[in-house]
Amino acid sequence: MTKTQKVAFIMETLEEIYPEIPIPLDHKDPYTLLIAVLLSAQSTDVRVNQITPLLFAKADNPYAMVRLTREEIQDIIRPVGLSPMKSRGIYELSQILIDSYGGEVPADMAALETLPAVGHKTASVVVSQAFGIPAFPVDTHIHRMMYRWGLSNGKNVVQTEKDAKRLFPKEKWNKLHLQIIWYARQYSPARGWDLEKDVITKKAGRKSVLDEYYKKKKPSSKS
Repeated sequence: MTKTQKVAFIMETLEEIYPEIPIPLDHKDPYTLLIAVLLSAQSTDVRVNQITPLLFAKADNPYAMVRLTREEIQDIIRPVGLSPMKSRGIYELSQILIDSYGGEVPADMAALETLPAVGHKTASVVVSQAFGIPAFPVDTHIHRMMYRWGLSNGKNVVQTEKDAKRLFPKEKWNKLHLQIIWYARQYSPARGWDLEKDVITKKAGRKSVLDEYYKKKKPSSKS
């Protein structure tokens, strides 16, 4: 299978499995999405979705958020982890949005990346999911799949993002990155991986990955 054939097969299969794709983090507007994505760093979407209703009940916009103290924010978000850093980031970026952007989240990657606690991946998620601007946020799931499928070398997420953007058509990026995340979680997890259920990797996977999988599955002792 050439890379072009792989890409076509992957997109076709993902579209069959996920014709409609839900956004993993619950939110109602760009600001609540930004906060939810920030909270998801080194946490799970499930945990974040349990905490954000509590936070947004008290503050679902930057003006209300800066009326809370950092300690109040930290107490609410503690279960998602890294709460000292995240509470400071939430408070400070909310103040910047008020001071510099009229309380609105800018629809611009460069502007978003200047905000406290907002990195490239967070900015990519916000522009793609809140504003529909083509972006290809790479998380651990996409990084794993791009390597397993032989579409990237797996060295770092920066290279993985470049390869994804080069191989997949731009108009598909926003839906495709979500399709890959859902597929990776359901059919190709890092742990407890069953290749028989992972139809894409079974057909289009990197040879060394498949060889290693089958090698581990072989019985270690002869009967």
